[in-house]
Parts: sequence; C-alpha cells; structure tokens
Amino acid sequence: MIQGHCYCFFGIVAIYFSLLIHILASPTLHFCRHNQRDALLGFRDEFPTDESNLSSWNKSSDCCLWSGVTCDNKSGQVISLNLHETPLNSSLKTNSSLFKLQYLHHLNLSNCNLHGEIPSSLKNLSHLTTLDLSANYLVGAVPTSLGNLHELRVISLNNNSFLGPFPKTLFSIRSLQSVDLGGNQFTGPIEFVNTSSSELQFLNLDHNRFNGPIPESISKFLNLRRLYLSHNNFTGSIPRSLSKLVNLTDLHLSKNKLEGEVPGFLWRLSTMMICHNSFNSFETPSQETLDVQVLDLSSNSFHGPLPNWICNLKGLSLLDLSNNHFNGSIPTCLRKSIVSLLDMSLRNNSFSGALPDIFGDATKLRSIDVGLNQLEGEFPKSLINCKALQLVNVASNRIKDEFPSWLGSLPLLNVLSLRSNQFYGPLYLPRTSIGFQSLRVIDISHNNFTGTLPPHYFLNWSEMTTLTKGNDYMVNPTKVSRYMGLFPESIYRSMEMVNKGVETRFDRIRQDFRAIDFSCNGISGEIPESIGFLKGLRLLNLSDNVFTSDIPRSLANLTSLETLDLSSNKLSGQIPQDLGNLAFLSYMNFSHNLLQGPVPRGTQFERQNCSSFLGNSGLYGLEEICGQLHAVSPTVQQADEYSEEEEEQMFSWVAAVIAYGPGMFCGLVIGHIFTSHNQERLTEKFGRRKLIHPKCSLSTSLALSNKHT
Repeated sequence: MIQGHCYCFFGIVAIYFSLLIHILASPTLHFCRHNQRDALLGFRDEFPTDESNLSSWNKSSDCCLWSGVTCDNKSGQVISLNLHETPLNSSLKTNSSLFKLQYLHHLNLSNCNLHGEIPSSLKNLSHLTTLDLSANYLVGAVPTSLGNLHELRVISLNNNSFLGPFPKTLFSIRSLQSVDLGGNQFTGPIEFVNTSSSELQFLNLDHNRFNGPIPESISKFLNLRRLYLSHNNFTGSIPRSLSKLVNLTDLHLSKNKLEGEVPGFLWRLSTMMICHNSFNSFETPSQETLDVQVLDLSSNSFHGPLPNWICNLKGLSLLDLSNNHFNGSIPTCLRKSIVSLLDMSLRNNSFSGALPDIFGDATKLRSIDVGLNQLEGEFPKSLINCKALQLVNVASNRIKDEFPSWLGSLPLLNVLSLRSNQFYGPLYLPRTSIGFQSLRVIDISHNNFTGTLPPHYFLNWSEMTTLTKGNDYMVNPTKVSRYMGLFPESIYRSMEMVNKGVETRFDRIRQDFRAIDFSCNGISGEIPESIGFLKGLRLLNLSDNVFTSDIPRSLANLTSLETLDLSSNKLSGQIPQDLGNLAFLSYMNFSHNLLQGPVPRGTQFERQNCSSFLGNSGLYGLEEICGQLHAVSPTVQQADEYSEEEEEQMFSWVAAVIAYGPGMFCGLVIGHIFTSHNQERLTEKFGRRKLIHPKCSLSTSLALSNKHT
C-alpha cells in the first residue's frame, strides 16, 4: 500500500518537471496581431498628442503589453482600450482606425480633451459592452446609430456639451444596465417608448435642461436602483407609478420645479434628495420602520410641526430640513434617530422652544446647524459628547446661556457660530483651560459677552497659527459620497459673514479661511498680545466692544490678514506703523476710539476711506486719505466744531418753538392710533432687545450650513 503511494507521488513529480522544462524551453508567445497593432498606431497618429503619453506604443513591442491595451489571451484580438486622462486634444474621425478594432468590448476615452461630435461609424464596434466618453468637450446630438450596439451594457457620456432631444434610441438596447447622460445640454421632455432595457439599474439625467413631467413609463425599468434627475426643469408631481420600482434605493430630484405631496412609498429608499422644489406636504409612510439614510428636504415649502414619523428613521446619516416653514418645537424623540447621524441642518425655519438636550449618544455627529430659528433657553450641554463635531451653528436665535467654553475640548471643531443670540457673561474664567485647537472660524458677535481676556487667551488656537494654502473647500462628505461626476452647490459649506464692513455671502468656504468676529459685545480690557500668533488669520473684527489701552504691535505678525475692524472701542495711543507692511490688508477701521498721533503712511492706509479714522480727535496726517478739508489741526478743528454747534443750537431752538404746538397735537393723535393697533407686535419685535450701537442693531447672520444655491 505504502509502495503504491510512493509510485504515485514520484509520477506526479516527474510530470510536473517535464511540463516546467517544456514551458521554459518554449519561445515567448506574442499574442498581438499585426492588423490590431497597425490599427492602434494609426489611431494614435490621428491625434497631436505627445509621444511620451503613449511611449510604450511602438512596433518593436507586443501591442498587448502597451499601456491601456488588453488582448484576448487566445485570439490576440484587442478587447479593451483604456486611455482615461490621455490628452488626445482633437476629435474622433469618421474613418478612424479605432473602428478597425472590431472585437473591442471596452472603450474608455474619458477626460481625453476630445472635441467635435461622436461619429456615427462608432456603431461598427458592434461588440462593445462598455463605452465611456465622459468629461470631454463633445457636442451635437447623440447618434441614433448607437442604438445598434446590441451588446452594450454601460454607456457614460456625462460632462460634455451634447445638445438636442432625449436620445431615446439608446433604451432599445436590451442589455443596457447603466446610462449616464448627466452634465450636458439636452432639452425637451423625456419619454421611454418601445424600450427594451429591462436590465437597467442606473439612470443619470441630472444637470441638463429636460422639462415636462417625470414620465410614468420610467416604471418599466423594474430593476432600476438609482435614479438621478436633479438640476433640470421637470414639473408636476412625483408619479405614483414609481412605487413599482421595488429595487430603487437612491432618488435624486433636487433643483427642479416639482410640487405637491411626497408619496409615502419613497420612505423605503435609502437616499432621498428632493431639495429646491416646491413640495409642501407628506403622505404618511406605509411602514413603521423607515430605511432612509440620507434625507434632504431643504428649500421646499413644507410647513407645520415635524411629522411624528421623523423619529422612526433608523440608520439616518444626513438630515437636512433647512429653508422651509417648519414650526413648533424640535421633538425630543429625535434622540432615537440621532445616534447614527453625521450631519443635521434645521436652519432657516420657525422652530421655537428649547434646543433639546438629546446629543448624549450622537458620537458620530459632524455638523449641527439650527441657525435662523426662534429657539430659546439654554445651550445643550450634551454636545460635549460629540467628539466628531466640526461645525456648530446656532446663529440668529434667542438662546440665553453662558459662553460654552467646554466646546473647546472637542478635538475637531472647525467652525463655531453663536452670533445674534442672548449669550452673556465672560468668555474666560480663571483656572480653566482654553482649548479650541482646531478652530478656524468663530463668530460670537451680537451677544452680551463681557469681562476681559488674558494675554495668553489665543495661545492654544493652533489651527489659526499656521499659514495654509490650497484651493480646497469645506464640504459635507455625506453629500459628496452620494453624487457622481458633477457636484452641486449643496455639498459645500456656505456662510454669510460681515467682511470688510459689508454682509457677504460665501457660497464656498476655503479650507484655509480663518476668521474671528467678537464684535457687538461688551468685552473690555486690553486686546490679548497672543492674537499675534494667529498668522493664518484673514478676518479680525473686535469692533463695538470696550477694549482699552494700545493696539497690540503683534498684529503686524498677521501676514495673511485681509480685514481688520477695531472701531467703536476705547483704544488709545498710536496706530502701529508696522501695520502698513501687511500686504493683503485691504480693509481696516479704527474709527470712534481715542487714538492719537500720525496715521501710518503707505499704500494700505492711503486706500482706506476717510470714515475708517473718524472719531479720533488726536489723529493727524490724513491729508492723502481725507483731503485738505479734514486735515486741519486739532485746535482749529475743535473751534470749527464749537462754532457749528452754536449755530445748530440757535437754529434748533427757533425751529422747536415754531413746531412745538402743531407737532405735539399730531404726535399724540398718531401715536395713540399706532400703539393701540401694534402694541403686541412692537413688544414681540423690540421688547427683548437692548439699546446698542446702531451698527450692532443690524441682525446679520453667520450662516454656516449646506444652504443650496
């Protein structure tokens, strides 16, 4: 028995070695056919491309080993050509050598800088299963002859400039599984007549100019999983026939002109993005457990309290209800849905009551935006558990609480906006650590903060100390992952902030943007010297406080600074001369302080408005900024002001005597009528606001959110 096993073993070994010797002795196999090689070289020579891009394409080597080329192992026919991002820089010819590769299954010419139209002779590649011409500059209509590619499964023509009506002949191909026509200029209605594409799973028509209703015939594609119709001009309501698409998981209808009720069967989807339409109500979901993971209902016409089923959303990662007309309180039952939540935006509604303290288990939460509502009460302390938080915005509410300094312990917090609320008290408490190591943007303006700041206050704000460069923008990663190809504006963090004295909207926030706005509070004492360590700072607004003493010379270290506003404080001494060396400083305001001495010379100061220095009687040297009329000596100026005051007082008394009688009578009558009809509204609108500096009475909002264009 043992001897038999030994014979068998040695036999196998002998066969193995004989095969190995045979393989090693055989010459190297060349699969490439000459006609295939010549066709590829001919195709290359049709384009003015640098030979270095296709350096491996030469006659002395096997074409099956060339870059981007794949051959069939048996026949040697070229079956795949992938030239993605190869700069071809021309158009496809009607008689191109490409069409001699008749066994080609996969063709990828995406992002190749192709121009012109698709030649109808592309139909000669009758074995194509995948065709990708996306991200080029192709124009004209899609040839009807593409409908003859009967084996085609995937076609991607997105991000070109195709024109004309909907290419319905494509959908006569039975094998078609994926169609991407997004990012073009197709027009007119869409309709699926005589369709045979029963295998279709993905359909992208977004970023075009299609109009009319969403056709009922779309329900023929029973295997459809993802449907993208965003950024068009579709009208009407969502067709009920979509309920037949039982495999559908992702539905994108954003930025159209759709209206009416959101059908209940849609709540079984995992992604529903229907923002920027005119939907106004919901049909009650047909099941108790809802599978939605990404829900974007922003910028519609929804109204009333949040529906009860909102708390049944399990596994929710994004909830965006911003820019609607929701009212009532934010339900505490959201605690159940918030466990898996990554991003939540309820901004610009009419929610009232307290912001519920429901974030104890929201450890994945990256952003929360409830700005521009009517929320009141205390700031939720359970946010301390949200270690992944990057953005917190509660701007333009009525929240009344002390400064949440404990937010400084959150390791990833980039953006904090508390502006236009009723926060109060000091920003700094002795014997407490100052965190905010990752903070990039902070706006706490238009509150009631008081107290002083120690010299070391900004030392730990390390994210603002480094100079960073780049063209990247702050985005919502959850939304980015749900879009293909073209990204809509909704993925970007946006903000509205006072910049250079003007309310400015940033549709996209650069990653390197750094800003501090402490304006319109009651903060006193000296400006901390440590402000000079924040070399990445681009915007600094400390106006309308009670800061005293000299302007810190360390401000001259802020080499990236573009905006500096120190107006309406009690600052004294001279304006530091070195500020004139800040090359990017285009706006500055020192008005209404106690400053004196010469105004620094230099281009940065000469470009400022005269109003940026007014209200400082001790300043001089403003000839080049304000002109000679404003550049008189302090003694003469004071004399002129005194003379003008006497004349104004004399005129004022005469006018007052003449107007007193009639004015008193009219004022009493009008005042009685006005107050009797508007007492309640006046109390609601003005009764809770303190009297503050006129500039601070402007209720501007820092709106950091996913607000859509």
